[in-house]
Amino acid sequence: MNFSEPEMAEMYIRGTEVNYYFVCKTKLWLFSHNVSMERESDLVRLGRLLHREFFKRDEKDVRVGPIAVDVLKKGNKLEIVEIKKSSSEEEADFYQTLYYLYYLRKLGIKASGKISYPKNKKIVKVELNGEKEREIEDILRRVREVAEGKMPSPEKKKKCRKCAYLEFCFS
Repeated sequence: MNFSEPEMAEMYIRGTEVNYYFVCKTKLWLFSHNVSMERESDLVRLGRLLHREFFKRDEKDVRVGPIAVDVLKKGNKLEIVEIKKSSSEEEADFYQTLYYLYYLRKLGIKASGKISYPKNKKIVKVELNGEKEREIEDILRRVREVAEGKMPSPEKKKKCRKCAYLEFCFS
C-alpha cells in the first residue's frame, strides 16, 4: 500500500496518545516526548492484573506497528477488545479503540471492536464508519499538533490526584 505523507504521520501515532488527547493534553505531550511515568503507577499495575484475568483464552497484547490491542478474538469476523479498569474516561477509551479499527482498516484489515469494563460488567461496541473515519482523522491531526507544539500548561483537575504524572506537573 502507498500512503501519503499525512497518512504516514498518523500511522505512527500510538493508541495511548489518542486516549491522552481526551484525558489531558499535558500528559499527551509528555508521553509523546517519551516521558513515561506509568511504570510507577499502582493503578496501571491494577489495570494489567485485570487485563491478564479476563479473556484468558484469547490472544492478548497484539502489536501491529505503533498500536497494541489488548485482546484479539478470531472467529467469523476479527474483533478487537480493549479492557479498561473503569469507565470514567469512556470517551477517551472509545476513540482509542476507534483508532485501532481505523489503523487496521488502513492496512486492509476489517475488524469490529468493543471496550470491556469488567468491574462494572459493561461492554461498549465500537464501529468504524465513514463519519467516524473522518472524525478520527481530525483527532489524529490534533494529536500531532499537541505533540509537535509547545508543552501545554497543566490544568489541575480532580482526576490529577490519581495520575502518574501528578508530581511531574505540580511539584
